[in-house]
Amino acid sequence: MPTTNTPSPIQPEHHGAVRCAHLGVIRVVGEDAAQFLHGQLTHDFVLLDTQHARLASFCSPKGRMQASFVGFKRPDGEILLVCSRDLLPSTLKRLSMFVMRAKARLSDASDDCAVWGLVGSAVADKLPAAPWSLLHEADGSDWVRLYPAQGVERALRVAPIGAAPPEEPVLPMNDWLWLEVMSGVVGITQPIFEFFVPQMLNHESVDGVNFKKGCYPGQEIVARSQFRGTLKRRAYIVASDEPLTVGQEVFHASDAEQPCGSVAAAAPSPTGGWNAVVSMQVSAAMGGELHAGFAQGPQLTPLPLPYPLLADI
Repeated sequence: MPTTNTPSPIQPEHHGAVRCAHLGVIRVVGEDAAQFLHGQLTHDFVLLDTQHARLASFCSPKGRMQASFVGFKRPDGEILLVCSRDLLPSTLKRLSMFVMRAKARLSDASDDCAVWGLVGSAVADKLPAAPWSLLHEADGSDWVRLYPAQGVERALRVAPIGAAPPEEPVLPMNDWLWLEVMSGVVGITQPIFEFFVPQMLNHESVDGVNFKKGCYPGQEIVARSQFRGTLKRRAYIVASDEPLTVGQEVFHASDAEQPCGSVAAAAPSPTGGWNAVVSMQVSAAMGGELHAGFAQGPQLTPLPLPYPLLADI
């Protein structure tokens, strides 16, 4: 992949906190809560402790991602799943259909929680360095360290609705969304519902898939993609001078008729232009012009990923 046109590091004035109203929370309680989620999602919840969070997805039987979560267990045993709010009602309904005899109850806890995005020194002061580290505060708030972006630390804070807001300066929402893109870790939203298997968004490379756990919906397809070399799409970060939209098709100069990928996340850059995560054919990412929307659409410039891909892919 070319490494030109890399955005400059985020500036100190962009450090702070933003209320992430686009994210919702599903609460799962009951003595079978962890076992139930273990059988539905791409990661191990049976061995989940209270010091670590999970990136995990809920897939269709064909392995296509219907939702993705940052999930963690609280000291009282309840499990919270943070996901895109536009998918929460339908996801909650689908998951609830599989509860059957399990002693687990799922509910929408979005109105009981405030989800905050934190950027900067406050994250380092709170959490261990490893992504998906988890900390519980005395006021009932929970902090989850995310993958960094542009050289700055990031975290989610899920707090009771009455808890005091973070003391950090207010961060513009577009800056948070841009950092999400530049981290290379993409969550599922409504426009890309059932577009991708997890590896098409590099989720196996950012600890979003556990290949040693038992079955879950789509597990056979996800495992086959990993171990039989059938995966031909990966996620890449790109830059553009013009706006990009989630779900937008991407075309390679060699084929004006068939798209080679789709935009999975996009946001305006603080330094001008736009950045996006594009899931596309590996062959298309190896060189040649890329365009968004149609063959003569806005040109896309590939940028380096901020993390390594698993060597066996």
